Amino acid sequence: MLPHISFSELKNWNFCPFYHKLTYIDKLKGFLGNEYTAFGTAIHDVCEKKILQEEFEAAEYFIEKFASCLKKLDDSVVFREKPEKMITQGINIIPHIMPAVEDFFKDGYEVFSTEEQLMVPVDGEEYNFKGYIDAVVKTPDGKYHIIDWKSCSWGWDMRKRSDPMVTYQLTLYKIFFAQKHGIDLKDIETYFALLKRTAKKDHVEIFRVTSGNKKQNNALMLLNKALFNIKKKRFIKDRRSCAKCEFHKTPECP
Repeated sequence: MLPHISFSELKNWNFCPFYHKLTYIDKLKGFLGNEYTAFGTAIHDVCEKKILQEEFEAAEYFIEKFASCLKKLDDSVVFREKPEKMITQGINIIPHIMPAVEDFFKDGYEVFSTEEQLMVPVDGEEYNFKGYIDAVVKTPDGKYHIIDWKSCSWGWDMRKRSDPMVTYQLTLYKIFFAQKHGIDLKDIETYFALLKRTAKKDHVEIFRVTSGNKKQNNALMLLNKALFNIKKKRFIKDRRSCAKCEFHKTPECP
């Protein structure tokens, strides 16, 4: 079976090739998760069940899933926000999930897939691209719409909405989803759905992320560059990332 690379691995390599070595090759523990990632996992699962129109008690399910995710966190994790407060935030988001989806796709839609796994060959490389697409819906005009749920505080500013290392995730999902199913790229659109914990309004916001030919080429160039250097075992330290790295000035990266 071919080795694979995911977008999160690509993102870590772009952050610092040496950090990538420590976490993916040396298998050292990097970011261990926190209450925010636990919240994201729990509300993401609620979104999946909602879009599939499953019958379940959403608030109760969210509370149980959030508690389970919190228990799995490393003992060293110190919470910056009270879980009780986050439970209330999650419960407040839930009623807005499906109205936001239905309002965005006013002409109707059918669910094509949820949590769809990508394990697709990268052209010219002995690697697969691995990913999980949160949801794909198909509209009456024959187009496919890839949705990625993202939990956040109040929302995203324009800088984050246009950050390549945020949006390339959807660009690569679009490319490899098209390759997997033999669908024309022009028939695929991509979106982030923001699940806002602290927003006073618009608790769920869906916005389109464009991925034209230039952006697709840039994303693939970055992916190929990462694979080239990983295969060559070139693990250069990117000093620009040191201030944000948990390994900075440790025995692993003095």
